[in-house]
Amino acid sequence: MKTTDKKESVRQSAERMLDNYLEMNNHRKTPERYAILKAVYDMNSHFTLEELGGKLNEVYKFPVSRATLYNTLKLFMELRFVIRHRFQGTTKYEACYEGESHCHQICTVCGKVTEVKAPEITETINQMHLKRFRKDGYALYIYGICSTCQGAITRQRKKTNPQ
Repeated sequence: MKTTDKKESVRQSAERMLDNYLEMNNHRKTPERYAILKAVYDMNSHFTLEELGGKLNEVYKFPVSRATLYNTLKLFMELRFVIRHRFQGTTKYEACYEGESHCHQICTVCGKVTEVKAPEITETINQMHLKRFRKDGYALYIYGICSTCQGAITRQRKKTNPQ
């Protein structure tokens, strides 16, 4: 299954789960909730509340308030549609795709976040037996300096300490 097909399938499944949740809890099925859900699953990486609001406004022509975004993302976290990350003082979100666990490398200089494939770590965590705890997934954060920032630091050092 192609990545775009998988994303669409997961989004449709999330919509059905949202429908069921809202009906069972006597909540309104507002167009804002469904527009936000679609936008979340259309984001291609980690995003801030502001970036999500911008996408809703620019792409979907569907402006929503910051409070609506915040409250809806809070609901989506409870339903496990979205995971929240706190990267160096910045809160970012990302869509969950069927318990997809992964590692992040975070540059402590520029704040750039990239995802890393680490099958060895995934295998180790999958084999772990935790006492009185069911694993749903994991996110690992690896902090360091990206090659771009490291290059800039090296060039700066050469300028200030020529030998």
